[in-house]
Amino acid sequence: MTARRYLQLDVFAARPGAGNPLGVIVDSEGLDDAAMQAIAAWLNLSETIFFLPPDEGASYRIRIFTPKGELPFAGHPSVGAAWAAVELGLATPDDAGQLVQQCAAGLLPVRVQGGRWFRQIRVRSPQAERRAIEVPALPEGLAALAKPGHAPELWNNGPDWWLLEAGSEAALRRYQPELAAIAALPGRGKLAVFAAADRPDVGYQYVLRAFAPGVGINEDPVTGSANALVAAHLLAQGRIKPFQQYLASQGRELGRAGEVRVEVDGDSNIWIGGEVQQVISGQLQW
Repeated sequence: MTARRYLQLDVFAARPGAGNPLGVIVDSEGLDDAAMQAIAAWLNLSETIFFLPPDEGASYRIRIFTPKGELPFAGHPSVGAAWAAVELGLATPDDAGQLVQQCAAGLLPVRVQGGRWFRQIRVRSPQAERRAIEVPALPEGLAALAKPGHAPELWNNGPDWWLLEAGSEAALRRYQPELAAIAALPGRGKLAVFAAADRPDVGYQYVLRAFAPGVGINEDPVTGSANALVAAHLLAQGRIKPFQQYLASQGRELGRAGEVRVEVDGDSNIWIGGEVQQVISGQLQW
């Protein structure tokens, strides 16, 4: 066994316990694919990242695993990875506060603002695309939840997510997920349902819930990739525009209070970001 530095972070969280936990294996050299998968399955977090030596052009490199498989990109692991890379001295932002993350989805720009006590991270999502696929029939609860005239769409920015707009925030928060039907959806059984905030004075503009029973996660507390795809969907519909940003709320149904900052830049790229809290620091013997 080898002693490896281990962190557990809370991502998209203004305080510990509010966001989505992330396992961070700092010293991953010597671990093969099977070992990384075994560690991620044993930790049983929605995602675990493994730092590896970067290739030329990257500030740092990670691989991202769920308990059941590897992901090319995921939002909360990417935000957490950038925070950890800076905090541990694995990478130093340039004078403009920029880094480059290497992951299976390629090289992704990262922006770092602030210092050790308050550090905001933003990661540019891979380019989103809508999949051309037959729309599946929805189970009764989801059909009733859907905003009239809106059908689910399959989008991809590394992982696939079905997107469905709900008629109201209140209805979305009450929804009891039909997990067997969601798990059977094409695209590995993953669905993100979103709605505009019911009130303008709550501090966030959208609310999202993400269900991924097809990959072993009944409901994800806070999901960067799905929030980025919702923004791409809204941009394609003309409901948001370049240089706009908004705050998304996620996780309250699981006792969390996740906050995802979503931004569209001048080139119509989607950026996602938020705060990160360190909760555990120690060693993993593996």
